[in-house]
Amino acid sequence: MTLEQARAVICFDNRVQVIASAGSGKTSTMVAKTAYALHRNLVPAEKILLLAFNKDAAEELQQRVKDRLHPLGLDGEQVAARTFHAFGLEVIGQATGRKPALAPWLDSGQDNDHLMRLVDGLRDTAPRFRTWWDLFRIVFGSDLPEFGQEQENPEDWDTATKASGFRTLQGEVVKSQGERMIADWLFYNGVKYRYEARYDHDTTDAEHRQYCPDFYYPDVDLYHEHFALDANGRPPRTGFEGYLEGVKWKRATHQRYGTTLLETSMAGIWDGTAFSYLEKELTSRGIALDPNPDRAVPRRPVIENADLVRTFRTFLIHAKSNRLDDAALRDSLQSRPGLRNRFRHSIFLTLFEAIRNRWEQELAAENYIDFEDMLNLAADHIEAGWWTSGYELVMVDEMQDASHARARLVRALVNQSDRYLFAVGDDWQSINRFAGADLSVMTDFHRWFGPGQTLRLERTFRSPQTLCDISSDFIQKNPRQLPKKVKSLTPETGTPVSIVAVSDANRFANNGDRFAGAVTTYLDQLNREVGAGTGGIVQVRILARYRHLLQSIPRGYGNGWEHLKIQIGTVHGAKGLEADDIVVLGMTQGRYGFPSTITDDPVLELAMPHGDVCPLAEEGRLFYVTLTRAKRSVLLLTVEHQESAFIKELIRDHGLTVQNPNGQTMHTVICPTCGNGFTTQRSGKYGTFYGCSEYPACTGTMNTTTYAETTNTSPSTNKLRVPQAGPESSR
Repeated sequence: MTLEQARAVICFDNRVQVIASAGSGKTSTMVAKTAYALHRNLVPAEKILLLAFNKDAAEELQQRVKDRLHPLGLDGEQVAARTFHAFGLEVIGQATGRKPALAPWLDSGQDNDHLMRLVDGLRDTAPRFRTWWDLFRIVFGSDLPEFGQEQENPEDWDTATKASGFRTLQGEVVKSQGERMIADWLFYNGVKYRYEARYDHDTTDAEHRQYCPDFYYPDVDLYHEHFALDANGRPPRTGFEGYLEGVKWKRATHQRYGTTLLETSMAGIWDGTAFSYLEKELTSRGIALDPNPDRAVPRRPVIENADLVRTFRTFLIHAKSNRLDDAALRDSLQSRPGLRNRFRHSIFLTLFEAIRNRWEQELAAENYIDFEDMLNLAADHIEAGWWTSGYELVMVDEMQDASHARARLVRALVNQSDRYLFAVGDDWQSINRFAGADLSVMTDFHRWFGPGQTLRLERTFRSPQTLCDISSDFIQKNPRQLPKKVKSLTPETGTPVSIVAVSDANRFANNGDRFAGAVTTYLDQLNREVGAGTGGIVQVRILARYRHLLQSIPRGYGNGWEHLKIQIGTVHGAKGLEADDIVVLGMTQGRYGFPSTITDDPVLELAMPHGDVCPLAEEGRLFYVTLTRAKRSVLLLTVEHQESAFIKELIRDHGLTVQNPNGQTMHTVICPTCGNGFTTQRSGKYGTFYGCSEYPACTGTMNTTTYAETTNTSPSTNKLRVPQAGPESSR
């Protein structure tokens, strides 16, 4: 064992938290501590309990305890390794004399499918529910960023206008997410509009270009401007200098030419008044609203019902785990001053109340319980003294995945004198928020369980030091993550992180054209390198944020590479696994990109009293887990003009470059003006210069001297990623 592992094994303070790096041997440490407790006669075998988060992990712990302790003559047979839920069922059964039944759709892992059936039933029988459901899914499915950031991190590219922005349901690319929400509301209601159509009157002069209002309604000759103004009529503080003068000029222009102007603001979107205003103004002028959730979408798919159901399932888990009823959730909404998009969240809670009510009715009808009931009831019985724990040493694996309900259960187990808690986890790998995990249980460990020792396992047996440095720097941009200095003795072999951009998503795998797919090219080269070397087998894992991207990988992948063992899966499913080389598909922007904007829906904060305030924090930890699966290298595959914010961050902070599948360098410098685009070489009347790829949205430029200095500057490694405006606040 390493010295830090040995220290963790022999430390028998009543409360010990072990913060373990990826690949640092935490399971081996738990097994060794079990052996040490028995060898030193500190705790009898039957009084040791190991708690894990899933059946496979519990069975692995149980087997490893038996296998390792038996040769030493120690009694590992009586050591209990259980999942939290199995243990909770035991407690309830023994405390009440009636072991409850888990709802069968949960035991078989069909909870999302079952919730989908409940939602379908509500949509069929409750017209109001169906209306709100469709409106939320189609128009309000995505939350809005902080005020003033609606134009940041564009998700799409308009090849005709050469502008980046946000794709609407109608198909055009608009400049801000607020404009997109307005456009999607119009599309859902069947309102004909044109985006940034030329104003009927010539407005060009020495100070102004031709005026193009945000929206034009040709059926009623009506204009509409959506202004970035708060409830006090003020624009954002930074980046909007002179904005109010522009608002006044637009109003004056319409007054001058006698044209009618409708006005909405961000404040109106947040509280919902913008949509009631539009409904009143448009219908009063003869436009009949025709809400239709099945209207064909030209370019951008809407959120699928199943995806939205998953968000509600996550919310239900947190609400039940934290024992928040409908009134408490409404109080949570109202008690957050300055909360943006309050109207959206209110719609969500209205839908959730109906969904949870139907869920509880289903459980009560058959006398079933769900996982959250199981944990809460077990903790209730222990806290009330109806079940007395005989366990003296409780060890918890993957503590970063603990929910409030799990934390209560653990606290109740050790809430006596002479009880030992040994909790091992890595807050950097907390990626199960959708299953109720609350990072505060790990980061506020001693507030939950009392004073004690905090130890660290910082020596990894997996990734080389360069990859450890890149991944550690990336994750610690979130100031809420606990600090660690990860050390490795694994030798370096080539480039630890490579980035390849293809022209479109179909190029991730071989699609039969004259250019070999990026994956095929990589595997061909890797197979040749192995063949020319030791002749051994290299393990390769091909991962994607969403499973549908893996469908582009042809069946039988790996049959042509005799030196490669290839496995395919999602990044969530890869947690706890490793491979020599990792390939990650879909490092792009957008709802189904990486980072994804689906799972980190801010509405979840209403059910989490100690939610993570850092934007896209869960996605950042998921990316960290992805990077740290590799024992040698990681290949990140993206799409040109759709590069992920995480890709840009690695380029900016570590000097990485983007290459095409043929190995030619494409991008090396992130635009310092906007932080979103790449700096590319251009020619003008004054010669060669470097401009932002997001032009005209960003007009930042550099001369050749400044560009050369930028490319030779050491990358920054200490920029905190905090929830503020600016290019550094990506999550």
